[in-house]
Amino acid sequence: MRVVVQRVSEARVTVDSDITGAIGPGLLLLVGIGQDDAEATVTAMAGKIARLRIFEDDVGKMNRSVLDVGGEILVVSQFTLLGELRKGTRPNFAAAARPEMAAPLIARFVAALRQLGLTVEEGRFGAYMQVTLVNDGPVTIVLDG
Repeated sequence: MRVVVQRVSEARVTVDSDITGAIGPGLLLLVGIGQDDAEATVTAMAGKIARLRIFEDDVGKMNRSVLDVGGEILVVSQFTLLGELRKGTRPNFAAAARPEMAAPLIARFVAALRQLGLTVEEGRFGAYMQVTLVNDGPVTIVLDG
């Protein structure tokens, strides 16, 4: 599992001109599920992200989590995060999970975030999506699980 975490002041995802998810301040999560990932992987990653201290405290130090600041989360599945480029210039996506495996794990990831008390919006799995965001900071972290 690979997640690109972006601290945002706002973000939204659009499919066929319809906004499927939009948030104010919080985190945009681009999520790639790998062939070896399981429910335990996505649940652990949800806990790590919910507690990731990348929001500033009263003295300007990154010391607060999305839970601490009451931020929202937008989850966008993105299998291309698992693209491999060791040879050539055309990405190989063999490490990415097949849709029938990845879709339920993305759903479980979203459910785990919600169980932690977070407000979570989503893109649409497998759809062509347009993601708009205002990166706050910018703060961008890549997590592998």
